[in-house]
Amino acid sequence: MTSKLSLPLCTDDLKPGLRLGVGVSGGADSVALLRALRARAAELGLVLHVAHLHHGLRGAEADADLEFVRDLASDLNLSFHEHRIDTAAEAAKLPGKPAESIEEAARRLRYRWFRDLMSQVPVNAVATAHTLDDQAETVLAKFLRGAWTEGLSGIHPMVEFPEGRVIRPLLGTRRAEVESYLKALGQDWREDSSNRHLTFTRNRIRHELLPQLEAWNPRLRDHLVQMSELARDEEAWWQAETARLAPEVFLTGRPVRGGGRAAAEGVALDLSRLADLPPALQRRLIRHAAERLGSGLDFPATESLRQLAISGRAGQKCELAAGLRAERSHRELRLSIQPVVQEAAGPAPVQIPVPGQGEGFGVAIRIDLLSPQPSAVSSQPAVLRTWRPGDRVHLRHSSGPRKVKEVLERMKICGEDRARWPVLEFKGRILWMQGVAVEAEPGIRIDAAPLAQPQRRDANDPLVGS
Repeated sequence: MTSKLSLPLCTDDLKPGLRLGVGVSGGADSVALLRALRARAAELGLVLHVAHLHHGLRGAEADADLEFVRDLASDLNLSFHEHRIDTAAEAAKLPGKPAESIEEAARRLRYRWFRDLMSQVPVNAVATAHTLDDQAETVLAKFLRGAWTEGLSGIHPMVEFPEGRVIRPLLGTRRAEVESYLKALGQDWREDSSNRHLTFTRNRIRHELLPQLEAWNPRLRDHLVQMSELARDEEAWWQAETARLAPEVFLTGRPVRGGGRAAAEGVALDLSRLADLPPALQRRLIRHAAERLGSGLDFPATESLRQLAISGRAGQKCELAAGLRAERSHRELRLSIQPVVQEAAGPAPVQIPVPGQGEGFGVAIRIDLLSPQPSAVSSQPAVLRTWRPGDRVHLRHSSGPRKVKEVLERMKICGEDRARWPVLEFKGRILWMQGVAVEAEPGIRIDAAPLAQPQRRDANDPLVGS
């Protein structure tokens, strides 16, 4: 068992005189980080502040987390900073952009608040309690999504913002060490009930996939962490090499008859110089050019542009997501962003209490909780709305979440019907979608009935069991 007097910490970024905010959710990792830093504050010359963000999720449970962290800061005689935000509402405030999940929105808002703290409070840096296990889970999740090298670099030990740094002193520490440390201290912590919900990808990786893979290789977590370090160092080299070569390959403006180049929007790549480079550099430069225009490319999009550049013919064009357009001439490949025509807005979203009922989009929805306890009532309503790009739904009997866009394509829904197709979202998960059978959320029952016209598809659609 780890001694109660020590917990492995990376102290490279902990310089004497540092005014350090510690992000504390109330969970074991963040409580252990705070206790370990408090025990060594005098030795390291740190001035500690405790920071807690209430995300407006999980109702009374989150309120209790806040009180727990406030009391802990008081017991340790540390300055306490709190902030409340409605994560679900903030996630819906991105018109014209792919929808965020609740988890993505929570992360974005958390780091925005950390930056606010560093700019408004005398805090030079913020420490978060990411552990070695978090790193392994992150790298595996990125791999499953098809990440590039930068994605496989996982959680970085330190991230620089204009306002200050975010550091991760526990990134080399295992979760088991954290809990042993707290038990040795006699320090309790809070458990987030959502960490047990297997509807969230990270929880399924943590509780199902990683244990299964470790039956094949007990050292898998170590290997994933090593992969992140290799990817991080190699990505740093690639970024420097790409920046060095870009001025030799990128062309400004557009060629004009008689010689010279006129001002023009977009980025062009010199095909003769691009063709002389190995495929790895070709991909990097193409992605770098797209990033200059604010567009991120996945592997298939990058390869389609590379093939257009290397073996395409003059006059060929390629239309990609988010308005990115490529056009090939004899000498160059030009990338530009075209205005995206927005589809007509659908009906306004309808909030439905949980439990409770409501109507909208031609259907009546009733939500029942299977738990009899009054505490099961949620302060956060479900939202009946039109689907958004990026939405995912877990169909009954399917192996995992699918993009709603792909489900609609297989259902052959198009035109105005497609633009207005309804889904029911609760706490970042789609619990109901018109025309298909959705995997049930534990403890919740959804009943939907048409108000006027029947639904286009029913639960017996072949898509449901595929």
